[in-house]
Amino acid sequence: MSNYPQAEASTAATHIVENMPPVLENYNMFSSDTTLCEAVDREGDKTAVEGLTAFGGCCGSAEWIMRGIEANRVKPVLETHDRYGNRSDLVTFHPAYHELMSASRAQGLAGSPWAQPGHGAHVTRAAGSYMACQVEAGHCCPITMTFACVPTLKKQAEIAREWLPKVLSRAYDPRNIPHSEKDSVTIGMALTEKQGGSDVRSNSTRAYAVGQAGPGQAYELVGHKYFVSAPMSDAFLVLAQAGEGLSCFLVPRWRPDGSKNPLQLIQLKDKMGNASNASSETDLRGALGWLIGEEGRGVANILEMVAMTRFDCLVASAGAMRQHMTQIIHHTSHRKAFGNYLDRQPLMQNVLADLELEAEAATHLAFRVASALDAAAAGDGQQARFARIATAVGKYWVCKRQPGHAYEAMECIGGSAVMESSVMPRFYREAPVNAIWEGSGNVQCLDVLRVMRKEPESMQAFVDEIALAVGRDPHFDSHFARLQEQLDNAQDIEYRARAIIEQMALLLQGSLLLRQAPPPVAHAFCAGRLGDGSGNTYGMLPVGVDCAALIDRGRLT
Repeated sequence: MSNYPQAEASTAATHIVENMPPVLENYNMFSSDTTLCEAVDREGDKTAVEGLTAFGGCCGSAEWIMRGIEANRVKPVLETHDRYGNRSDLVTFHPAYHELMSASRAQGLAGSPWAQPGHGAHVTRAAGSYMACQVEAGHCCPITMTFACVPTLKKQAEIAREWLPKVLSRAYDPRNIPHSEKDSVTIGMALTEKQGGSDVRSNSTRAYAVGQAGPGQAYELVGHKYFVSAPMSDAFLVLAQAGEGLSCFLVPRWRPDGSKNPLQLIQLKDKMGNASNASSETDLRGALGWLIGEEGRGVANILEMVAMTRFDCLVASAGAMRQHMTQIIHHTSHRKAFGNYLDRQPLMQNVLADLELEAEAATHLAFRVASALDAAAAGDGQQARFARIATAVGKYWVCKRQPGHAYEAMECIGGSAVMESSVMPRFYREAPVNAIWEGSGNVQCLDVLRVMRKEPESMQAFVDEIALAVGRDPHFDSHFARLQEQLDNAQDIEYRARAIIEQMALLLQGSLLLRQAPPPVAHAFCAGRLGDGSGNTYGMLPVGVDCAALIDRGRLT
């Protein structure tokens, strides 16, 4: 019995947890997301809703959320040699990583639009990717590369016949054995070298024909790759200099005779984000590979793969913003300060509504591109031209907005968002990745300028899409006229490229929202992003915006 019962009671009382939100888990990431459900209903295949709902239930479950945490808590480990001194080049992962890979492949995220093409195929896959990256972004990298390699592999018929059935499989086989012994494979990329980065034409890795040179023939590659994503993939698309210039090769981990192909992993990159996904420096010491397409056509032959990986960056950034909103609306609707719930206080409402606008606009843009990819696959040239430029514009803008969105979301939660026990630090570290990978912001801008010069019909398709909303909002109309003036002025256009691409992105988002979203959302976006007082700081929406309605769209339903 204590001599100080009052002190003892008081001490115990301090451990009562009050005014804190419940743990966010066991919700359906698809059916609870109003904007995503509307996008699939509008752009996609309604028969896919049942499967997406089931996948959304898994993604929001406590079990899968923990998988995402564990896959990043225990980072991949490189073993260059086995205990007897034999070269092994083996990367080991936490089991949660393999479980996520297996689930995403089973959902068809590594190839369903190619295996089962048709109306809404890309939209359905994008919806799955949008949710998967909210659980854990790192494993989505090898899933994306496997998905994106298909157009490149198809450029060499004999390679496609051998590899595509295994690429498109919904199974997952992480074993480090020759691909001939597997029914399912993953494909990585090995493009980047120290001296060039995005300037792949400066690559110095060399390819030497083993016998006859030419498409589909065997070469040995010698050189160094500074950044190889997912080095445990079964094969890699590699750029190397051949006799006629930079060329594209498929380089497997194992040779046809069952011996190890000499792709030697030097070290794993110690990245600030994307921790679950191994990335390495790799030496190619006579690695055997097969030429895809003609020598000297490496960039052209891999261009469609890069476009698809950029599209996935756009989708992933939109998905990440949605998860930011899920976290902060959940928190602020349960947390009180100064006598009222945070989400009912005017200043916080302004911030939450503004962040919700960003997430919603990003989602509309991503799924509009997905629907254009479906139309292009069906032979619609106009939609193919639109997708060509919209992918670069969307990748530039949405991915660039993700880091600021993540930071502001953390500030809405406050100090607990900084703690590693929260998911927010992981999302914050992940936020810059999509803007940098697959071509940074400047690369995207230069790509758009290149398309404008070489494919003016693609730029016209993009402008035609924007113009569908002319006359619906004065802020939009004014901004559209300003863009046309900017495009007509070719002087110093490269210097002004970022400003132009930003205008293009905002106008595309505004056009889509004006045509597809509820009027309060569309006009709030135009006032907040295209109005005279618009700025880059969140929480600056003008008076009159229905903030409560915007916040409600982001609530779990």
